[in-house]
Amino acid sequence: MIEALLSDIDGTLVESNWLHAEAWQKAFAAMDIQLDKEDVRRQIGKGGDELIPVYVPWWKRRQVEEALKRYRKFIFEQDFLPKVKALPGARDLLVKGKASGIRVALASSADKDELQAYKRIVGMEELVEKETSANDADRSKPHPDIFVAALKRLKLPAKKCIALGDTPYDAEAAGLAGLRTIGVSTGGWSRMDLRDAGCVEVYASVLELLEQFEKSAFVREGLR
Repeated sequence: MIEALLSDIDGTLVESNWLHAEAWQKAFAAMDIQLDKEDVRRQIGKGGDELIPVYVPWWKRRQVEEALKRYRKFIFEQDFLPKVKALPGARDLLVKGKASGIRVALASSADKDELQAYKRIVGMEELVEKETSANDADRSKPHPDIFVAALKRLKLPAKKCIALGDTPYDAEAAGLAGLRTIGVSTGGWSRMDLRDAGCVEVYASVLELLEQFEKSAFVREGLR
């Protein structure tokens, strides 16, 4: 049995990836950068510091980056945050983990304000022991900084923990921090995509993971 779970939120515990994609799409459009929503959705999981360079050349980035981030945040909070819903089984999985002696930490590229809103949406305030957000790291996923910060707050080595996420960026970041990752495909990525990125297991959703909890990497040993 592992000692702690380091969980992503967007696309993992809450249904939000396409909402984030649309918010970014609208923010970029305001700067005359027209993007396909599905293309942007494939970048969700990264923080703005990693997403913006995909679409904005280096010579223009300094001029627009902060304005883009602020406008995206405004659009998301006004138009899309009220639409975010907890994914089925999200809270129950965390309850199951806690009941099994697994500590729960959040490791998300979301900013601190969004993180607090998500905790309320899932109803997981009392279940979360530690949390790290984009505000706690110099670089967002797929860099390992957010997971490294969470491990430091838990005061546990990576080998005693496991990550949970829905994008290749989660698995890549967790792997660089020495963590194994369980993947869920509710963020729009395929099982193969998540496996190729390093996930040791992939489930259709956290609900399926909950149903298979006793057979999962939460419990099984020898996966390293």
